Amino acid sequence: MTISNSEFKVNKSEEEWKQLLTPEQFQVLRKHGTERAGTSPLDKNYDEGTYICSGCGQPLFTSETKFNSGTGWPSFYAPIEGAIETSVDKKLFMTRIEVHCSNCGGHLGHVFPDGPKPTGQRYCMNGVSLEFQPKESA
Repeated sequence: MTISNSEFKVNKSEEEWKQLLTPEQFQVLRKHGTERAGTSPLDKNYDEGTYICSGCGQPLFTSETKFNSGTGWPSFYAPIEGAIETSVDKKLFMTRIEVHCSNCGGHLGHVFPDGPKPTGQRYCMNGVSLEFQPKESA
């Protein structure tokens, strides 16, 4: 499944995405792939800062909403308002809610209803879809 560029602010051809992204980022962000659990250093990162889309740089999640889900993927209980969109994913013989960057349409991961309070949501993200920007110290 390929995401249509026409609906998003950031529009690039498949070739342009391939030049911009690493092969693993391209597979996840543009082809809806999934990285292996436990492979992202961002899973165990608890520094203060912002997680941005590795495709377009849009801020997606803050460190305040990150938690250790024990799944092996970076997990958050809430995105930054307006940063994501969702769609229904019926691959793998199940129905899941897929999470995309609202700016470029990149596939980030999935959201599940088994997260902590206050939202009860678990945004389970592929680390290669994200880049971490540490909070600047004063």
